[in-house]
Amino acid sequence: MDNLKVTRNLKVTRNLNFEDIDICRVLSAMHEGVVISDIKGIIRFFNETQAKIDDVDPKDVIGKKVTDIYQLTDDTSPTMKCLKSGMSIMHETLMYRTRLGKIANIISNAYPLYKSGKLIGAINFSKDYQLLEEIVVQNKNFSQKKKTKNSARFHFSDIIGSDPDIRNAVRIAKMSSNSPSSIMIYGETGTGKELFAQSIHNHSSRKSKPFIPVNCAAIPENLLEGILFGTSKGAFTGAINKSGLFELANGGTIFLDELDSMPLALQAKLLRVIQERKVRKLGSLKEIDLDVKILSSVGQPPLEIIQKGVLRMDLFYRMGVVFIMLPPLRERKNELKELTRYFIAKYNQALNVRVSNVSKNVSDWFNNYHWPGNIRELQHIIEASMNMVAGGRTIRQKHLPSHIFSFAKNQTPEIIKQDQHRITSNLVENQAENERQIICNALKKTFGNAAKAAKSLGISPQSFHYKLKKYQVRRQDYSIR
Repeated sequence: MDNLKVTRNLKVTRNLNFEDIDICRVLSAMHEGVVISDIKGIIRFFNETQAKIDDVDPKDVIGKKVTDIYQLTDDTSPTMKCLKSGMSIMHETLMYRTRLGKIANIISNAYPLYKSGKLIGAINFSKDYQLLEEIVVQNKNFSQKKKTKNSARFHFSDIIGSDPDIRNAVRIAKMSSNSPSSIMIYGETGTGKELFAQSIHNHSSRKSKPFIPVNCAAIPENLLEGILFGTSKGAFTGAINKSGLFELANGGTIFLDELDSMPLALQAKLLRVIQERKVRKLGSLKEIDLDVKILSSVGQPPLEIIQKGVLRMDLFYRMGVVFIMLPPLRERKNELKELTRYFIAKYNQALNVRVSNVSKNVSDWFNNYHWPGNIRELQHIIEASMNMVAGGRTIRQKHLPSHIFSFAKNQTPEIIKQDQHRITSNLVENQAENERQIICNALKKTFGNAAKAAKSLGISPQSFHYKLKKYQVRRQDYSIR
């Protein structure tokens, strides 16, 4: 160990001489596992944390080669790969059984050690999932005593990926988390909209206050208003005095998931709540002051749902003061390996298995698949496949859920069909058909009320009636009979 200098290009200052620092004492006290090997991969230093992870006595491994201690080869050992390439090997997920039979699940980072420009060894830092989980659980239990009302469990640190679009979304979300302005999150199903919403809340000064998520699509239309705003006794038959979710979220955050599923009439009332920062229960004249951070999400491009008459334009301007767009997984395929490793490590722990990777066929299949369900679908596939591995270490094509292949088969012709349609269709015809469809949707939402339909589209009644005549649309066909 005396010949191994872990300092490189360090300057000696007047007050601090790095040569005099006892580096071994520092490494021995670290909560990460630390293993230092020489140029041949022979272990020269092994700290107590690594010994705890591996169920071994450091004296039993010093002087032995890394690949003799672990079930690894020169091609799979991060240390040996580092020595071979002379470069850092980062974020390697490893799973193996220790001498006493315990499953070790670690993240490994190996760095080359140089002396006078010559490679002389490698240092490997290991983080154990199980130890990390114990620390996290302890912290959560401690924090829950003080934060009993906060149901948000995700933080920005839970967001996996280095894709520029994802990192930009995280940057915007962090910057706006303490602002009183509303935030709208757009992303396809399974892209992590609620994960972002919870992370925004937990990053803000409101993190000790309530986080109230509301799935606007899951609540019946006739109940949603009372659930959001509350009810007063006598407002309708059987009504009782009950606080709404906005009132319950006071001081904290409310997350309106799938906002585009909310009825247009209720959208108008929501707009007033946002503008006035007050809420009035159904059947009550009293207004309640609100101090609520309002987050929302939509699953389709806002411009499209506004044009379809599903989302009010004025509500979009109020709800989307800060707009965050999450990219679909098919646009993040460079991160498939990282995400796959993450989910494998997660379910190794949950399922008590020791899968280490996916086969080349599966990897190729993942890269060619369109991922309509995005990250949630990838997570489901990994979990389902790991239940089928039956003691193996590699996820193969035969382990994948069968229905996924049906999705893949049906998806390709549709994508080609859509692309061909874009190329061959006449632009003017498409515009006219889209406009006609938007008008029909607006009438459908307002049950044939032309005045309300025109207002929801932001055009005058005269212009709306002109378009009805132009496209030969009868509003009577949409009225209640």
